[in-house]
Amino acid sequence: MMAYLGVVSYEASHRLQLGLIEARREGRLDADTVLMLEHPPVFTLGRSCDRRNIIKDESFLKSQGIDVIPVERGGDVTFHGPGQQVVYLLIDLKARGLEIREFVTSLEEVMIRAAQDQGVAATRDSRNIGVWVNGEKLGSIGIAVRHGITFHGMALNVNLDLTPFHWIHPCGLKEVSMTSLAVLKKSAVNMSDVRSNIERHLQSVFKIGLKPVPSRWLEQFAGMQVL
Repeated sequence: MMAYLGVVSYEASHRLQLGLIEARREGRLDADTVLMLEHPPVFTLGRSCDRRNIIKDESFLKSQGIDVIPVERGGDVTFHGPGQQVVYLLIDLKARGLEIREFVTSLEEVMIRAAQDQGVAATRDSRNIGVWVNGEKLGSIGIAVRHGITFHGMALNVNLDLTPFHWIHPCGLKEVSMTSLAVLKKSAVNMSDVRSNIERHLQSVFKIGLKPVPSRWLEQFAGMQVL
């Protein structure tokens, strides 16, 4: 199943993911689910985060309207904001016959192909999982697994304002710059096209069918209002 949710707060999307996992565990939901969305500006801190990787102090971040939220995904600190295409995947690894490393590699492949659709040649880099262009990071990955089901996922920088990345060491990496498709192309990129391409590549790489569902339909599994 696939749902486009628009701009959703990080907290709401997190509750939705946990609700879907419980629905899957309890047998109320029998399908893998992919959520595509964007977030208002937020820093999230993964399990291995060193808070020294946040360069600016709390008062400065509050003045910029940016929350700081610890989460259970892997990795260090990253930034989410409008213009970044976030994709959360709730996939039963055992049912798909996937190991975690293969799952992560597949996410990288989806982003590499989505970048290629825009004429951008992205690659992997031994420094950190995700995708890179000329030594700058274009897309990030952070996942968690509960009851054998993945959640969290990947974030591809499309038209994102990159300024807040200068206030952290992204993914815990010092002296590493972030980039976006818009920066690399020197022009704005159509987010709808990127979403459509990502959906196509998810189906090809993971060999799954994704039937669109309205966000309202998800509420019965999450016990909350999505938007």
